[in-house]
Amino acid sequence: MEIIKYTFDIHGDDRGQLVALEELKNVPFDVKRVYYMWDTVEGVRRGFHAHKELKQILICVHGSCKIHLDDGRETKEVLLNKANEGLYIEGLIWREMYDFSPDAVLMVLASEYYDESDYIRNYDEFRAAVNNTKGSC
Repeated sequence: MEIIKYTFDIHGDDRGQLVALEELKNVPFDVKRVYYMWDTVEGVRRGFHAHKELKQILICVHGSCKIHLDDGRETKEVLLNKANEGLYIEGLIWREMYDFSPDAVLMVLASEYYDESDYIRNYDEFRAAVNNTKGSC
């Protein structure tokens, strides 16, 4: 599994820092939805799902968190702790977000509007979908 991280240009001066996110420029898709999570209780894991088609960029704009990725063949853990760095996820990837610092704010850019039918929320169903995808290649 290839991990793709985008490093966004920082524009700043003595007044502070700014990162601009532009669809189809430094974000590789049209952004249809943005959401963020914060105040995550210590020890809680979030996510526990995969998407069939959705593309996402996860950016921890404050604090830090870890992302567990599973493509059905291998797993990887990714640390997000820079406000100008985003983790790109596409394809059939199970994801879990965890180990949030108390001040963490995790923002997600999504390529599509919310669509429950794009989610796989059961790990066994995810594994079956991965196996079906492998068989069709």
